Amino acid sequence: MAAENISSALRTPASSLPYDRARRGYGKRSAPDQRPSRTDDFALLPRRERYIAGYVDRLPEGCAMDVKSLAKALPLYGQMAVGTALRALGVAGHLRRVRCQVTDGGQSRWITRTYWSRTARDHEWWDAFTRAEDRRTAQETGTTPAATGAVAMPAPAETPAPTVHPEPAHTVPQQRSAAPEPTGPSPAYLALARLGRTDPRLALSAADCAVLEGLASAWLERGVSTDYLTQALVSGLPAQVGSPVGLVRRRLVDKIPPRLPAPPEPPAPGTEVRRVLMECTRCRAPGQPEAFPDGLCRSCRTEAAGAPPAAPACAPAERDVHALVGGLRDLLRAP
Repeated sequence: MAAENISSALRTPASSLPYDRARRGYGKRSAPDQRPSRTDDFALLPRRERYIAGYVDRLPEGCAMDVKSLAKALPLYGQMAVGTALRALGVAGHLRRVRCQVTDGGQSRWITRTYWSRTARDHEWWDAFTRAEDRRTAQETGTTPAATGAVAMPAPAETPAPTVHPEPAHTVPQQRSAAPEPTGPSPAYLALARLGRTDPRLALSAADCAVLEGLASAWLERGVSTDYLTQALVSGLPAQVGSPVGLVRRRLVDKIPPRLPAPPEPPAPGTEVRRVLMECTRCRAPGQPEAFPDGLCRSCRTEAAGAPPAAPACAPAERDVHALVGGLRDLLRAP
């Protein structure tokens, strides 16, 4: 005769079952500095949360732990029950969802990462952990980490003054003249001068290059390269060019590229730029970590405290279905 299991705790599925893997960059991520696994890790949680927490804790890194995947692997509970349990685990300090800015193929996008901690953490610990992830994400994307204030730099060491030897009385010190500034043709002038070598139909004289240098410099000031300038001037030429200087002048005026906006300036010292945001474990709204005590935003904390949520203006369940269908039929009969 089989013995009856009198334990109140539900048995989680065996760890030998195959686990669903999440897409690359998603899935379970274990928080650092966790204590070793014990049999009473989640003893203070309710029965359902203890059951789901035990399963999530055994999931390997990168496995899917979204609501649908967990409900599929845990047949005792549906998606609504799993979602409620995950929110409770977030309030208990075991789970946080963090929105991170990543760069993939030269494009920047935001993804949501789920961090799991066997050891329950308080709000201050998760806040510090999120800031550390922000600095690490900034290093991965090759950008400047979030600035939290001006950093005091050590003063440079003083260089001892060189020893000055007095000159003999019978010599006269020679006056040093300023170094002559290097002179040479500008990049715009050189681009015009090389047009004849690129296409003989646009051979310009030295006087022509000097006259057109200002118009060509306006192109370079708008961020284009000399190669771009050359290709714009030599492309689509007619079979014969009677006046190269006139044609080049006309193209420099008519084909000048638009002026692009200046790139954004780097943040000033003391300005905090966050690339990692925390999400509310209930409504998934993103925000700064310090705005989510117990993993909940202000609206969800107010609702969890017992305040009645605002009722929708017209809930679908409260509509008269027959009246709605009848109104639609009347609209279809109308000309």
